[in-house]
Amino acid sequence: MRNQPDIPDILEELSNINLSKYKGTLITVVIVIGLSFAAYTSIFTVDPEEKAVVLQFGKYDRIVDQGLHFKLPFYIEQEYKVPVQRQLKLEFGFRTEENEARQQYEQTQYSEENYVSESLMLTGDLNVASIEWVTQYKIADPVKYLFKVRNVDQTFRDMNEAVLREIIGDRTINEVLTVGRGEIQSLAKDKLSDLCEDYTLGIVVSQVILQDVSPPDAVKPAFNEVNQAEQEKETTIQNALATYNMAIPKAEGTALKTIEAAEGYAVKRVNEAKGAVSRFTQVFEEYKKAPEITRQRIYLETISEVYQAVDRKIIIDESATGVLPLLNLNQERKK
Repeated sequence: MRNQPDIPDILEELSNINLSKYKGTLITVVIVIGLSFAAYTSIFTVDPEEKAVVLQFGKYDRIVDQGLHFKLPFYIEQEYKVPVQRQLKLEFGFRTEENEARQQYEQTQYSEENYVSESLMLTGDLNVASIEWVTQYKIADPVKYLFKVRNVDQTFRDMNEAVLREIIGDRTINEVLTVGRGEIQSLAKDKLSDLCEDYTLGIVVSQVILQDVSPPDAVKPAFNEVNQAEQEKETTIQNALATYNMAIPKAEGTALKTIEAAEGYAVKRVNEAKGAVSRFTQVFEEYKKAPEITRQRIYLETISEVYQAVDRKIIIDESATGVLPLLNLNQERKK
């Protein structure tokens, strides 16, 4: 077995080394290392979508934009980069997978972890709704974002939950699931914007998007049945209104037509009566002037009307005799 050197022997050999002949080399190495470290700690770059906040001895000094920049070396100055141009988002009730997983499957993949504590909310009518939403925002003031509030991301997340729970608590389950979604999104955005300004988070809220609003899984079948019944009710009401709108105007039109026909008939009868009265008055005036002539005229006019209504006419003389046997009155008239 090989003998191991003793520690005292090693220390004795090191003490016997003459370091004076390596002094120049050591100084050069130290200078090179010092310059390299100074260069490493004094140069930094800022991406196009970022701004950098520079601190000097831990105190805010300046903000620099994109590009290559210099600072005092040896950590006298430190920079903190903030993506002010990037659209950031917070997800509630669900999480999307990292970019690598999304590129692998070429579609959005969601985490299988359970975030029910975020999504379950109590509505104003004491129902429970499962709400998944996304808040999109940008960092407007990097100094406030970094130094005004401790753990700004968690604070902003808590603000989102508080605001949305407050809004949902003032609305019924039907409003949340149907017609009230747009109003909820707009109101949540406004409230969050006001809170971000009050708490000096340095954040501007772009929009709040309700991704999925549904009943909890445990009651979803029963809720779907109720919803289906409501839809059938609305369908029945709409069908009844359609039938009503079809029958009532038709009946009103028929009634109006009947009324107009009766009014027209009444006007006609009145006009005919007035005409008959006027004609009788004129005839009577003529009769008073010449009774015999008028009487004869009336007789002739009446006979002419009677003759027009008779199909077969037989004219005989009052003094004629033996006529009946020759007329054969029982013979059927030829058509």
